[in-house]
Amino acid sequence: MNIPLLLQPEVQDYIDQHLGDTLADLAFKKSPFPDLAMSDLLTQIESKQKAKTKLSKWYTTKNILFPSKLSIEQTSSEACALYKASLVEGKTLIDLTGGFGIDCYYFAQRIQAVTHCEIQPELSAIVQHNYQQLQQPNISCISGDSLSYLAQSNQQFDYIYLDPARRNQSKEKVFFLRDCTPNIAEHLDTLLAHTSTILLKTAPLLDIQAGLSELNFVKAIHLVALHNEVKEVLWVIEKGHVGEIELVAVNLTKTAPQITSFLLSDQAQATYSEPLNYLYEPNSALLKTGKFNAISAHFKVDKLHQHSQLYTSNELVDFSGRRFKIKQQLPYNKATAKEYLQQQKANITVRNFPIKVDELRKKWKIKDGGEIYIFFTTSLSNQKVFLLCEPV
Repeated sequence: MNIPLLLQPEVQDYIDQHLGDTLADLAFKKSPFPDLAMSDLLTQIESKQKAKTKLSKWYTTKNILFPSKLSIEQTSSEACALYKASLVEGKTLIDLTGGFGIDCYYFAQRIQAVTHCEIQPELSAIVQHNYQQLQQPNISCISGDSLSYLAQSNQQFDYIYLDPARRNQSKEKVFFLRDCTPNIAEHLDTLLAHTSTILLKTAPLLDIQAGLSELNFVKAIHLVALHNEVKEVLWVIEKGHVGEIELVAVNLTKTAPQITSFLLSDQAQATYSEPLNYLYEPNSALLKTGKFNAISAHFKVDKLHQHSQLYTSNELVDFSGRRFKIKQQLPYNKATAKEYLQQQKANITVRNFPIKVDELRKKWKIKDGGEIYIFFTTSLSNQKVFLLCEPV
């Protein structure tokens, strides 16, 4: 990548003018700039297109350079990075897996001096240039192997942050910590020699118990969802910690975040009921905790069934998830389905029910959308039912 050429005003104008084009249309065109390959232009256009909603600050700032689309796909969104930054405060932080540098930018709003480490020299150069455009002077960029850099350093950091690469040598996705690069479990002692607090980001599919089996000193686990899709699991590791582990479910929405915390050891008992006036569906981060009984106790709502993960109450409560007014409860059989489902337009959710959404839509010719919400589930008396609801 030729950074000086890419930054020429006419090249930046060309990139911006073609952001609405498809790559297929551009791929067979010749580069209008003799010293600049069309592949470099396509990389900038494709990656900037992908950054539009995920990284709006980078998208709208002038003269920002972009890496390959894979780096954009793997980086944190601005919303998740902002939440992550809320977990730190102090003088120094080092990011051992810097990537495109989104996390470091937001860490730098709360930490006096941030070090960004990136093993790929070209990506490190791009990030260093971008920080200048973003006017963020308190971030230092180190190009090279971060673990080697740390081993040769005598510096102590308030925080060490890692987001290990979750692809193997064949570029296939991996999920267990031992398969990621770097293997944090293998290097934990080395890391804790340079800090008392590690913030680790892992894949959303990583099982909590599997992670705990490989890590020591875990103080808190943050399960972070963006618009109800779990994006990352954050592990706070504090040297010497042997006490309770806090489990924090976070759903970042367009308005206020939904945040619920439990202790990992919470053994609260659920209460149960047939559907009452209101229905609650936990957000994806809350479901990821696996604390289904604790949800009932925490929000003082009743479970519909042991395996349904839907909740109900007579009075409306503030709940981390979707809330509905139950208009009608009906048994699922041929007669009621014909009367209430056939040719409807509705939003369908299935919980603890033997028929999938697509099959239900096909069988009863239910169109997607509209203002009606239908939950197909199993009641406390083990009856197959569907609930006609409206959001509140």
